[in-house]
Amino acid sequence: MRIAVLGVGLIGGSIGLAARRRLDAEVAGYDTDRALLGRALERGAITEACESVSDACRGAEIVFCAAPVGVLPELAAEALAASGADTVVTDVGSVKREAIAALGADPRFVGGHPLAGAETAGVENARDDLFEGARWYLTPTPSTGGVLYDRAQGAISAIGGRPQAIDAETHDRLMAAVSHLPHVLANVLVAQAADALGAGESERIGEVGPSLRDATRVAGANPAIWADIFAGNREAVAEQVDAVAERLRGAAELLRSGDADAIAAWHAEAASGRRLLLEEELEGARLCELRVLVPNTPGVVAEIALALGRAGVNIEDMGLYPAADMRSGAISLYVVGEEEAGRAMELVRGLGHDVSQVER
Repeated sequence: MRIAVLGVGLIGGSIGLAARRRLDAEVAGYDTDRALLGRALERGAITEACESVSDACRGAEIVFCAAPVGVLPELAAEALAASGADTVVTDVGSVKREAIAALGADPRFVGGHPLAGAETAGVENARDDLFEGARWYLTPTPSTGGVLYDRAQGAISAIGGRPQAIDAETHDRLMAAVSHLPHVLANVLVAQAADALGAGESERIGEVGPSLRDATRVAGANPAIWADIFAGNREAVAEQVDAVAERLRGAAELLRSGDADAIAAWHAEAASGRRLLLEEELEGARLCELRVLVPNTPGVVAEIALALGRAGVNIEDMGLYPAADMRSGAISLYVVGEEEAGRAMELVRGLGHDVSQVER
């Protein structure tokens, strides 16, 4: 397999390392930073350093665009223009609506976003296990080619990711709450604490503790990248900030009341909520195969994947089996656990497709 990685920093470099180790792939790399491209070649993250996007995309089965959010739509468009009809182009940006609005009509484009990263940046810190067990969102549209989507999610699974389909609008609202908002709050907490501690004045009135260090770990992270993210998802992030402001006003009123029992209950509810949010999936559940009979029409794979994704049913793997006449076919969906399999079958039947569970 030959893949192209456009942008060879931490994420792009890690994709290259994982693809080389797990897929035995040839990895063509391109970056506007020639020195970075050279370091990626030295590290083994790529097997070929290319002079242009078109050189990197030539002959590639999959193209990963791993540049900052602000330039991703333009980069992906250039990749699509340089790629053949059977090449799937995806990206890794944490904002999806703008890219989908610009490129979603092309059946070869599948928006993507791995929930993976590290404290450090650069290809020097790339790892072939960075995506191990990480959720990797994919945002297909009704135009997305089924075979191409299958190839993208298959490759992502092979390098350790756990693909899940989600529509772009829902993705951006979700990321605003669970990823982008924490960065805003960390920035605000730093400013608040700096004022309280007299940072920048001749005398300090205190030292920070572990709570502040933990809560502000992401403050000021890579300003150029995060400026693009905040600008790209500005409305959704601003709505979350407004909602948090209301919650903070409610918290202030509760604290002023001095009602110890109510305050303790509020604190306990937060602890319980955090456990639910961070709860790991049950291990050891059986992987169930569902066989779905479908017509060979554009968008049918995306329709099923998005419906399951919206319902929180994760597709761990997928296989496509077209009929000899190419008018219909079957999709094998693999989900974890009997309960999830039952939910998935109900949802798929609701879309008008025949589905059954394959007994093993």
